[in-house]
Amino acid sequence: MSSLILIEHHDGRVSPACARVVAAARKIGAPIEALVAGYRVDEVAAQAARLDGVSRVLVADDARYADQLAEPLATLLAAHAKRYGYLLAAASTFGKDVLPRAAALAGVGQISEVIEVVDPATFKRPIHAGALVATVRSDAPLKVLSIRATAFESVGEQAPAPIETVEAQGEALGARFVESHREASERPELTAARVVVSGGRGLGSKQNFSLLEGVAGKLDAAIGASRAAVDAGYVPNELQVGQTGKIVAPDLYIAVGISGAMQHLAGMQGAKVIVAINRDEEAPIFQVADYGLVGDLFELLPELERKL
Repeated sequence: MSSLILIEHHDGRVSPACARVVAAARKIGAPIEALVAGYRVDEVAAQAARLDGVSRVLVADDARYADQLAEPLATLLAAHAKRYGYLLAAASTFGKDVLPRAAALAGVGQISEVIEVVDPATFKRPIHAGALVATVRSDAPLKVLSIRATAFESVGEQAPAPIETVEAQGEALGARFVESHREASERPELTAARVVVSGGRGLGSKQNFSLLEGVAGKLDAAIGASRAAVDAGYVPNELQVGQTGKIVAPDLYIAVGISGAMQHLAGMQGAKVIVAINRDEEAPIFQVADYGLVGDLFELLPELERKL
């Protein structure tokens, strides 16, 4: 049975997470097809067709998908899922909105946040804020999987796969698009950045959070935050890293003034190298850090920036 991947896209570009979802699908071993739904998405379909491992791209191009509402997308996905053994999407905000609805319409359960494909019927996923990993087996005829993209390496490019138009279907069912708001930033996108510098409540104020900018600028890093910093109003919630925020797995993660609660660790412990700066030498963050620096962050951050 083949796999069908729902392609996430924004502003005419395929989300970088999709290349990682394809990598997960390749480990299953079944032929891979991709579904692009949107309005005027020829370029998106062309990008999806170049993802290494995709054998065919299905395109549903219709105004009803222009705002990427979950209701019509889920109906479309469920209608096509009957011909597949696997249905996959990234475990992003978009995927978490659409995929469970499609699974319900198809009458099957969903395995969420897959971090490893053991075999075509067995998958691993984190539970208890990442403190444990569950091994889950499914014998359902259709396996619906949301993929934690940071757990897989991106696939490369290939010669374009065939692109085929399919009939649009599905209605909004009373949902309507109101507005989309994104914070403008020159920094790399948080979940795709190679380096992330995150601040916690130890920074003390919204104004002090700007201390991260210098180090982040030197390293071309994205800026993140702990939930405590977000709840304190230091930064907007789109910067939150953790169980209830964004999951990141950069090459380098620098945690500044973050104690290291389990919920935060669940969002960043996949980083290749973790550096912690904290005045409390007993802070839990040091238990997962590869490098720890105990001291006053208000002295250490400017020194680090100078040396960089």
